[in-house]
Amino acid sequence: MKTNDHAVAAGHSVDPARWQEAFEGLMSRIAGRFTRVEPRRRARQLVLGLLSDLPRKNCWTIAEWAGERTPDGMQHLLGRAKWDADRVRDDVCDYVVDHLHDDQAGLVVDETGDVKKGTDTVGVQRQYTGTRGQDRKCPGRRLPGLRRPARHAAVDGELYVPRSWTSDPDRCRDAGLDQDTAFATKPVLATRMVARFPDAGHQAAWVAGDEIYGGNLKLRTALEERGTGYVLAVARSHEVTTGAGKFRADILAKKVPKRAWQKLSAGAGAKGHRFYNWAVIDLADPCPGSRQLLIRRNRSTGELAYYRCYSPASVPLTVLVQVAGSRWRVEEFFQSGKGLAALDEHQVRRYTSWSRWATLAMLAHAFLAVVRADEHTRPAPDALIPLTCNEIQRLFITLVVRPVHDTAHRLGWSDWPAATRPDPRSATTGNKPLSMKITIYGLEY
Repeated sequence: MKTNDHAVAAGHSVDPARWQEAFEGLMSRIAGRFTRVEPRRRARQLVLGLLSDLPRKNCWTIAEWAGERTPDGMQHLLGRAKWDADRVRDDVCDYVVDHLHDDQAGLVVDETGDVKKGTDTVGVQRQYTGTRGQDRKCPGRRLPGLRRPARHAAVDGELYVPRSWTSDPDRCRDAGLDQDTAFATKPVLATRMVARFPDAGHQAAWVAGDEIYGGNLKLRTALEERGTGYVLAVARSHEVTTGAGKFRADILAKKVPKRAWQKLSAGAGAKGHRFYNWAVIDLADPCPGSRQLLIRRNRSTGELAYYRCYSPASVPLTVLVQVAGSRWRVEEFFQSGKGLAALDEHQVRRYTSWSRWATLAMLAHAFLAVVRADEHTRPAPDALIPLTCNEIQRLFITLVVRPVHDTAHRLGWSDWPAATRPDPRSATTGNKPLSMKITIYGLEY
């Protein structure tokens, strides 16, 4: 990697040497997870490739970009080399917590999808994916991250394996899964990862998530037993118990008097603060802690949304609203994780390769998030917005990495038979696209 002593871009004072030092420090964190120097060096090149400005990122394009003669080394790194992706995932979690954590950090659980072709990609099946607005064949994955205003990064990941796979041991074996892989629902995977976070010595004040998680009693109980607060969305038909008896959430909403509604912001969005009317109803429960039903009403349409809330001690309505609003920020990670770190661009079939690609993509995005957080602590010139992850990625590759390859290298890659090259459009085209269903946990500040 090459650096300039100092550079100025878009009016911002940028120090490439500081960014290079940050990147090398991150790679040093995971160096001990590799038994040999070759895969360790190649992992570094793969992460840089994930951060590059390549229009499409896979083992072939990244290997060419990194100056290698063939894609074999990158494919070996993902499929056969000896290194532990789970331990690297733990290192990513520690890295994010070290740089982004504060006492009010919270975990956000949500999901997205990767569109793929074929039927052999691990965990794939046809299912609805919101990003496409239609049914697709999907496998599933989950990732947690850290949250703060303008800060968020993934800190964990799990693959959702549907029943159509777990009921077919041969199919699981062919995809690199254990033949006895048991089916686990999304709330079960969420519980597993939310538990892994404090088990690693970290703390999360809150957990936020949508209806599939809020409606799961086991997940809520696991959080309460750990003393972790939550604001989890529930369906309007969800039943809760108050001092007056048991009611559906939508029936209770009709009983809220006008004076009980408060106009509060759920956080800043692209068009300014997102104001809603909010009301809270205390729930009856003999167990310690504070439990409420939080109700959100759209000020324009009157549409209602409901949240099941718990906290070890009573908290103001404004805190519950802030946590409820933080859930939407995970969508920013979905977008930037795919757009900047190629989270969804893998062209792999087996579980080990998928897990390693996802883990290194998490690491690449975490690097951008941490650099952005550091840059936001430094004064920016008047009338300029702080550097974004997109701009940091562009400047990092331009000022720090700057790969240069001669004509012979370019022509050498053109010698590969066209029939063996993956179609760069193969993840999004074809008559039967597949969508990788991904659940993401985000801790944002």
